Amino acid sequence: MLIMFRAVQLFWVVTTCFLFLSNIPFSSSSQLQHSPPFPTHHTSSELKSGGRVVELMVNRGRRERFLGGGGGDSELLLVLAAKTTYRKDPLNHFHKYTGGWNISNPHYWASVAYTAVPFFFIGAIWFVVFGISLTLICLCFCCCRKEPYGYSRIAYALSLILLTLFTIAAIVGCVVLYTGQGKYHSSSMSTLEYVVEQADTTSENLRNVSQYLSAAKQINVDQVFLPSNVQSDIDLIQNKINSSANILSSQTQHNSHKIKNVIESVRLALIVLSAVMLLLTFLGFVFSIFGMQFLVYLLVIAGWILVTATFILCGIFLLLHNVTGDTCVAMSQWVENPTAHTALDDILPCVDNATAQETLTKSKEVTSQLINLMNTVITNISNNNLPPNVAPFYYNQSGPPVPNLCNPFNPDLTDRACTPGEVDLSNVTQVWSGYVCETSGNGVCVTKGRLTRDMYSQMSAGVNVSYGLYKYGPFLVNLEDCTFVRETFTDINGRYCPGLRKYSQWIYIGLVMVATAVMLSLLFWVIYGRERRHRVYTKEHMPHHPAGFQADK
Repeated sequence: MLIMFRAVQLFWVVTTCFLFLSNIPFSSSSQLQHSPPFPTHHTSSELKSGGRVVELMVNRGRRERFLGGGGGDSELLLVLAAKTTYRKDPLNHFHKYTGGWNISNPHYWASVAYTAVPFFFIGAIWFVVFGISLTLICLCFCCCRKEPYGYSRIAYALSLILLTLFTIAAIVGCVVLYTGQGKYHSSSMSTLEYVVEQADTTSENLRNVSQYLSAAKQINVDQVFLPSNVQSDIDLIQNKINSSANILSSQTQHNSHKIKNVIESVRLALIVLSAVMLLLTFLGFVFSIFGMQFLVYLLVIAGWILVTATFILCGIFLLLHNVTGDTCVAMSQWVENPTAHTALDDILPCVDNATAQETLTKSKEVTSQLINLMNTVITNISNNNLPPNVAPFYYNQSGPPVPNLCNPFNPDLTDRACTPGEVDLSNVTQVWSGYVCETSGNGVCVTKGRLTRDMYSQMSAGVNVSYGLYKYGPFLVNLEDCTFVRETFTDINGRYCPGLRKYSQWIYIGLVMVATAVMLSLLFWVIYGRERRHRVYTKEHMPHHPAGFQADK
């Protein structure tokens, strides 16, 4: 499978699977075998080099190297984002997780999910305690109803001030949440569009290589064709290229559609939540001020459930924020060590990209064969003063000899420098045009020249194909050695990761502000309603009491 196909898979994991704690079930051409991340017995040592700490763990005969260490042992497993993923793991008796970024490891998910436990715990405690409190209040109100005897001006004023402050805080939190989701949506869509564009570019380039290879089979110069074995090899590699390009294109479209649906669903959910919480806060404040206690109690019940859900969302988005940060760090570290064995090997098997290597080799071979074919025609036919009885190779060729085309590859397909007198691929058609002769009806030159127009057209077609294959050589090399993926990851890490981390944090902060402010507002809706009821009762039934009378019982 091609590298960019794996990059699309990784982006899917980052932008959507992290949100819902699930993974895309894609197959991988290279599976990294992982031993349990927490062996019962292991030895460790810490070394310091240049201010960096290197931790080497011996784990059942296999060593794992944390980023920052030296050594070039190819058998070492590079643990990505070791520092940022160093968290408590509830699946391992709350010991610290040391396996680094690894989305296929349940211990990683458990450790990162544990960071969100405080919000889940607060949500559960709020749901249970406030639910019990509401039940007790209702029972007391229905069964043990008493007339209020007075009120405290200080309590009344303080409850009103705090209610106003928490209402303002809830409104600010809703604004932060709404703004954050808009920025996060924009950043997510920009990242998705970039990855899709990169995947489409890769697919298009692969198809262009396939088309050039197909055109090479049809090239003939003065009835001289490529060898039959080369044409057979072209058919085989074409099938692989087209299959890879089609899979990449179809999976990109399929995944981008699903990612867009998830992003839009998240955006809609956050917009609805911010709008509902804003409306709830406003109505609760207004109903409390005007003493509409029945409506206030209805809003309290609705707010009780919504606050619980908001605390759960706080935990989910904190998890999303942490995993996004871990992934960006892991991508950055992998870019610096692309050939090391890492958890990304399951997604990006750079060292096992056989299709790219085979395509690169075959493109070089076909380019070299085409150039050799044209040079053979030039040497043996065009530049050879043949007698008239060897038609069709004789066509009255004359004049200065046609220069040979520079072959950029040696017989072993290593790079070759041009020798004096050879013409480069980039301008050879322009040079050869000066050697074309005018021909008669039977194809014989009637002016000085060593190439007929038909030969020049055939050779120009061969040059175009050769140049096209040669031009796409660096692209194939980049696929083979993961340069293309490194560049893509570098762009994502530099241009998109900061925004994703920043705005996911905005959403998380907005949710915390909304949940906390609305939770406290609910309490003060009840407290202020009680104080207001006491105040009204006191004014109606005990107007003779002194202004400073405190009769709150």
